[in-house]
Amino acid sequence: MIKALIFDCDGVLVDTERDAHRVGFNRAFAEFGIDAEWSVELYARLLLTAGGKERMTVYFNEFGWPEDQVARFGGQQELILALHKEKTRITSEIVTELPVRPGVLRIIDEARAAGVRLGVCTTSNARFIDAVLDLFGAERKAAFEFVHAGDVVAKKKPDPEIYNLALETLGLPASACVVVEDSRNGLLAASGAGIPTLITTSTYTREEDFSEAARVVPELGDDPIIITLADLNALNEAATA
Repeated sequence: MIKALIFDCDGVLVDTERDAHRVGFNRAFAEFGIDAEWSVELYARLLLTAGGKERMTVYFNEFGWPEDQVARFGGQQELILALHKEKTRITSEIVTELPVRPGVLRIIDEARAAGVRLGVCTTSNARFIDAVLDLFGAERKAAFEFVHAGDVVAKKKPDPEIYNLALETLGLPASACVVVEDSRNGLLAASGAGIPTLITTSTYTREEDFSEAARVVPELGDDPIIITLADLNALNEAATA
């Protein structure tokens, strides 16, 4: 029996990238008077960079910085921080209207009933993940033992630092855990920490390389059910044998 189940947030708990984060960035740009519009296609490329602040930096480095706003805020990184704060506020409101991905609440309930510990490791801002967990209801939200979010580590996914921190927090070996991720960056981070990983593909990640994953499915599923806690135990046993 696994002892802990660790979730990524975006694309795993809620499919947020296209209709929450991307929209939030665009609205923040508009509010700041910045001539930038991230299309669905462009955002797919930008997602190769983990972290919203890092993503905006890559974009402005390629397409040009809005120098008037850089001057207004006193520097490039100061502008990035201000934009990211406003984007987080916007997306925290948007996400309240989005559905939890199929099977997530069910698997959380199965884990709680079996005494499996729960946690989240995400590059998203802590305020945003708090809004996501609110979608689960108070009891399920309270069952999450930790949320490692945003800048809690120096190096973001695909670096394994955040999952190493999770193992330290739990006081468990990697072989006692399973991670649920949706992207190659997340998979590399989890597998780099030695944790068996289930991939539930999302809008932007269906074509990515998941060769290191213990298993790849389109979702956890409710009707039909695709992955149960018993399945997670089985893939952990197979991966750690």
